[in-house]
Amino acid sequence: MFELEIKLEAEKMRKEKNKAEEDLDSLKTDYKKLRLSMRIAGLGKTLKQ
Repeated sequence: MFELEIKLEAEKMRKEKNKAEEDLDSLKTDYKKLRLSMRIAGLGKTLKQ
């Protein structure tokens, strides 16, 4: 019984880790899009000053 609980908990943690990695990838993509949009709009120059 205890071994089954450990396996279930490990599986749950694996799923949470995968979700976190997907969220991080999504944030990185969104950040790149935002930076590109800012560069196109000319806002990047004002932020660097």
